[in-house]
Amino acid sequence: MRRLFPVTDQTDETAVREWGLGELADAYAYPTGKGAWLRANMVSTLDGAAQHDGRSQPISSATDMRVFGTLRGIADAVVVGAETVRQEGYRPPRAREAFAERRAAAGQAVAPAIAIVTASLDLDFSLPLFAEPLVPTLVVTGAAAPAERIAAAEKAGAVVVTAGDGAGAEPRRVVRALAERGLTRLLTEGGPRLLGQFVAAGVLDELCLTVSPMVAAGDAQRIAGGPSMAVPERFELASVLEEAGFLFTRYRRT
Repeated sequence: MRRLFPVTDQTDETAVREWGLGELADAYAYPTGKGAWLRANMVSTLDGAAQHDGRSQPISSATDMRVFGTLRGIADAVVVGAETVRQEGYRPPRAREAFAERRAAAGQAVAPAIAIVTASLDLDFSLPLFAEPLVPTLVVTGAAAPAERIAAAEKAGAVVVTAGDGAGAEPRRVVRALAERGLTRLLTEGGPRLLGQFVAAGVLDELCLTVSPMVAAGDAQRIAGGPSMAVPERFELASVLEEAGFLFTRYRRT
């Protein structure tokens, strides 16, 4: 891996090497003194596909997965939509020795919490994500969500967080409700519909986008779905890393 932007001695072609997890954690450190900070981590092909056959793994790489693991390793909570939980087969994050000292120094739990945003709570509460988490899984929903499903979630050991007056959660209130629980380093992994909601609500602070050197054609979703914004919002480039043709970009709200 090498750094293309900002330009440093790590940009030199002859300095290409595998970065340690500590170096990646430093490169992706959350800003200090900003309060709640919501970053997204997504991957896209050159022609805009965010997945292939319903999953992101076919367009990813080993280094992309190291970045994925690093972003999880430094987050307080991973915010994800229920459909992505079902499609990607989410499991509880594990404690990783590489990040243990860093997390302890920051006052974080041993692993990030998974926060599932869902209106219907149509989830299998017998899965390890609920039965075997190191940190209790959060179910983020609205006040009018089905009462029997809320009861089932709580019976399974999940923590139900209300972040909306209707059946579903409201993006701004999701961020606020998690921050009130001390979860300010937030990472969303989508899916595209949830990311689109965060974008449209103006609460996305940072986008970590892996550009995969592949083309897929077809009708796969983009990284963000939903209605178009009235005016596109501009983000500024913060950094670019490169390895084997994959670009690991990071953009922040201007």
